[in-house]
Amino acid sequence: MPKVKFVAQDFMGMVANLPAIKVDILYESHWTCQAVFRSLPPIAKMYVLRLLYIDSVVKGKVIDEWITPEFQSKHRIAIDKLEQLRVLLTSEGGREQSYKLNPRFQKQLRQALASGGVSPRDSLSSSIAIRLPSLAELDSYAMKQWEGVLLQLVSTAFPESAHDVSSDRFVIETFQKAKLLDSGLKLTEAGFQFLLMDTSYQLWQIVREYISSAEDRGINNVELIRFLLELGFHVVGQPYNRDTLTNTEETVLEELKVLGLVQLQQGMKHRWFIPTKLVTNLAISLSEASSRYQSEGFIVVETNFRLYAYTSSKLQIQILRLFARIEYLLPNLTVGTLNRESVQNAFASGISAEQIITFLQQNAHPHVAKRQPSVPETVCDQIRLWETDSKRVKFVPACYYDDFPSKEIFEKVCMFARDRNGLLWEDSSKKIVMVQADLHEEIRSIIRQQSSYKR
Repeated sequence: MPKVKFVAQDFMGMVANLPAIKVDILYESHWTCQAVFRSLPPIAKMYVLRLLYIDSVVKGKVIDEWITPEFQSKHRIAIDKLEQLRVLLTSEGGREQSYKLNPRFQKQLRQALASGGVSPRDSLSSSIAIRLPSLAELDSYAMKQWEGVLLQLVSTAFPESAHDVSSDRFVIETFQKAKLLDSGLKLTEAGFQFLLMDTSYQLWQIVREYISSAEDRGINNVELIRFLLELGFHVVGQPYNRDTLTNTEETVLEELKVLGLVQLQQGMKHRWFIPTKLVTNLAISLSEASSRYQSEGFIVVETNFRLYAYTSSKLQIQILRLFARIEYLLPNLTVGTLNRESVQNAFASGISAEQIITFLQQNAHPHVAKRQPSVPETVCDQIRLWETDSKRVKFVPACYYDDFPSKEIFEKVCMFARDRNGLLWEDSSKKIVMVQADLHEEIRSIIRQQSSYKR
């Protein structure tokens, strides 16, 4: 991944990337402050609590004494994290560095501790709302909505299945901004790789682009981040009143519904939204979210490269088609084969051998997930070998030279190209050489100079 610009890998990385003035505005909400606090490493949390009721600056050497020498590396990581998030502000007093908590963060976190576990929004009693979905039904709704979003992406790779998928312009535009679709609505290399990612990584990548493009849609991105972080404190399955929301928050909820992050309902007098587990897990780390989103596996791979997928999900079947040849489609069982052609088609799309193997391992059926390895080693080794085969030939623009005036000029050209790692092939007996095309002008100049010198 390019490192030209830091790309936030989770929600707090995005907060740390914001300009200082926007971070301070975010810290006017105690829900944001609580979300930031719970994302901190344990040592950083301890430092915040120790400084929470200290209004004056504290010298750096005093904080350094709070930790024993063997934990200095964790201490440094904690301080860096606090500084990146502007929770800890630094001031140079003479030769010594001093620290103090961000006053806005400090005020709001104090308020949060004093008020206790207050609900972020007015919740409606179950007697007012219509029959609420059970947690299982809500999870099913969330995953169905999310699968619908991904089906819009995967259908571009298999146009014959596109007629079964409803297209949403907001989702398509987000895919394009995330570079998963090109301007012609064709799946890009990044898009193929995206489909094999873990749900938590997929969700974060889409939400990140959704936030980044908020201002293009007339939505204040600071207000959007604050609202999303606040949603993390709502109770999954609990109905919350929509009548108290701002126009921006109403617009955001309509779009979050498409992604499966909330469910919207309406009665005779009231309107409410119900958060799903997808939105309440947004602010936690990706590694922690990954374990929460983990669904039961459905794939069995045998040593003869036969693949059995116990699923009726259109999305899962379409993803399998990216690297396997589907042979039979039954109501709740898909049978396919991993062969050279199907796997190399995946490689040509930008999917790697390790991504295929990881996908098969993460989605292994419970009966085979207990054994190690869950995917036969022969299958894994062969997939890697097929990838090696696909990279055996590399096309490089080249220039071919022959009929040199002398052996000396031929050797000078070879030496020049070799010194610049541009020599591709040479035959000294026939005075023939092939070099990379970007060296052509320099080599032509050498040949002219040497030929002129000989005359």
